Amino acid sequence: MIQRYCPLSSQLKGSVFLFGARQTGKSTFLETVFHDSIYYDLLDSVVRRRFQRHPELLYEMHKDDREGTIVVIDELPEIPELLNEVHRLIQKRNLRFVLCGSSARKLKRKGYNTLGGRARPWYFYPFVSPELPDLDLDKALLYGLLPSHYLSQNPHELLAGYIDVYLKEEIKEEALVRNLDGFQRFLEAAALTNGEMVNFTNIASDCEVSANTVKGYFSILEDTLIGYMIPAYTKVMKRRVVQAPKFYFFDVGVYNYLLHRTSLAPETPEYGHCFEHFIMQEIIAYIGYSHNEKKLSYWRTYNGKEIDAVIGAAEIGIEVKSTSEIKTKHISNFKEFREEFPDSRCIVVSKDRFNRRIEEVESLYVFDFLRMLWAGELF
Repeated sequence: MIQRYCPLSSQLKGSVFLFGARQTGKSTFLETVFHDSIYYDLLDSVVRRRFQRHPELLYEMHKDDREGTIVVIDELPEIPELLNEVHRLIQKRNLRFVLCGSSARKLKRKGYNTLGGRARPWYFYPFVSPELPDLDLDKALLYGLLPSHYLSQNPHELLAGYIDVYLKEEIKEEALVRNLDGFQRFLEAAALTNGEMVNFTNIASDCEVSANTVKGYFSILEDTLIGYMIPAYTKVMKRRVVQAPKFYFFDVGVYNYLLHRTSLAPETPEYGHCFEHFIMQEIIAYIGYSHNEKKLSYWRTYNGKEIDAVIGAAEIGIEVKSTSEIKTKHISNFKEFREEFPDSRCIVVSKDRFNRRIEEVESLYVFDFLRMLWAGELF
């Protein structure tokens, strides 16, 4: 079994909400690391029906447990009424809860008890590089890193089912949108602009809906953890910079499937986009798992100079290139970036195996970059 990186068990001090997109492996992780704790799986029909009828059972069963007892409730959004009983047990008995679900959207939308800050949010991600010592980079770039997909011999079929389940369970059953066909068109349009600046008006035109509807659709993707908005870095003095955000799907395989992509050839623009997406996916997961307070953004001037990832207050700028040989032209965007932020650490990540410094820019081989990232050597 692959050991997951998430440090939740070693850092659990109070109660937490563990959120993550479907099939990231949350349930398997919880069963593994909390196997000695009290565990309720609300997908078990017997357990679910009993608690649906009598949510107060949870309090009655645990009101005499010793302080600090850990109780895991998987798929909590199935019975959000249990949160009132969880609240009582935290407040009166100081029990610790690990509450798991795909997202908090259902709880917020229906106004359920979210424990008033008594449970810290944690996020769970697809596989990350330190979990896979023998990472097949090209397979990850095409099919993504959802565990069942990456480990499968038929990942394309699983991706097809994943999109269908997402549309059915997360969107249709929760009545998040009225026009499911329109939302499907939006997903494909969002994939076409994945990793690019978001233009709500253009996407609305392509989908034949309003710009406000498109903004709402993007909010759904964010709230259900299917994607992330990366803001533009705007704290500059000398240059006018773009302020529109970028959007990335949470997994590069989902992005590829929505574009009907079944192969990737190195040294092509498509390969480069997926390589960049993969690196962003790793950075996002590292920040999430480490609870690092550094903000992730990107930087782009109106004359087209762009840095893919900016960490914190421009302490680090990262460019991602899929080439196997970094040349001076690949680091040209750093010239203006360094003029704006002379103290910034500048890094270009690529498939070039020869690490070196070029004009104050560090060129790092992708696997060395990943090792340094997860070892906490970059930020």
